[in-house]
Amino acid sequence: MAEETLKIGIIGAGRNTRKLHIPNLQALPGVEILEVANRSLESGKKVAEEFSIPTVRENWRDVATSSEIDAVVIGTWPYLHCEATCLALKSGKHVLCEARMAMSAEEAETMLRTSLDHPDLVAQLVPAPFTFRIDKTIADYIDGGLLGRPLHFQVNYLSNPLTPPGEDLHWRRDKKYTGVNTMVLGIVYESLRRWLPPAKWVSTVGHIFNGTARDPENGNQVVVEVPDYLSVQMQLTNGMLGAVLISEAGPSEETPTVKIIGNLGTLTAEFIPKGRLWFLSHASDQSIEVDILPENENHWRVEEEFINAIRGTDEIQFTPFSTGVEYMKFTEAVIQSWHDNGAKTHL
Repeated sequence: MAEETLKIGIIGAGRNTRKLHIPNLQALPGVEILEVANRSLESGKKVAEEFSIPTVRENWRDVATSSEIDAVVIGTWPYLHCEATCLALKSGKHVLCEARMAMSAEEAETMLRTSLDHPDLVAQLVPAPFTFRIDKTIADYIDGGLLGRPLHFQVNYLSNPLTPPGEDLHWRRDKKYTGVNTMVLGIVYESLRRWLPPAKWVSTVGHIFNGTARDPENGNQVVVEVPDYLSVQMQLTNGMLGAVLISEAGPSEETPTVKIIGNLGTLTAEFIPKGRLWFLSHASDQSIEVDILPENENHWRVEEEFINAIRGTDEIQFTPFSTGVEYMKFTEAVIQSWHDNGAKTHL
């Protein structure tokens, strides 16, 4: 398809899709966005007008099965990811699906199996971008032995409430739209796996502090089922221990961090886009900021990577469906452990 114009359809024009996917795709040569379906016909028309998309579909299935397009971008909430992805693949479409792969590990595995049944089609997830700048440098420090023997790591991610008491329920805290996905848990694990081996088991303490909210669809008060506090202990397959603390229970101005401790040195990373990195040699008493070489930085090129993969000039690095299945299994194990009062849950 290297010489052909690629025709794209949009299923769900969420914030990331409008901010990144649509304009970035439209900026690529030989790419046209021809169709869009959003949560309502009216909102779809607004997106079409904003981005000069010629066709608005009332039903997302009409985009997934359209004979006019080659690929779809799925920008909906997770509740539709599996169904829309599988229908699009079975209809011969390449798929770029928004992060938080699915509602459950079972759905994620269904998506992966469907993609493997269509090996001629590209299936890609939108990646976690928080550590793009420093991923390769962290991996080089660990693999190069500068930390010595890795002992343990800790993640601290404290943020403001998505749903303050009495306000509208955010979709990420609405179980019917987000499933087992909880705060930034999957995003954290996807990033950790770029430098560290997988988890062997997890043990979780969780809580719901802000437990009621207003349903934005009808104004009624509803009970929130998705935690806004998680403390996860784990062991990796290499024996390394880890701790992840994620909370959005109260206001916080702290920068999220990841700390990796070895017997010879410690790395501390800011878990934010364009985050910085520090190294402390245990033979010293002062951390130094690590210079990130430009050639070692990853940059946001998700849409370009997707199009290039379809044309056969690139391979999907960020993020294949297999990686999504892995972070969905981890997320589900964490939530299962929480429901089981912190019992060890093996992956």
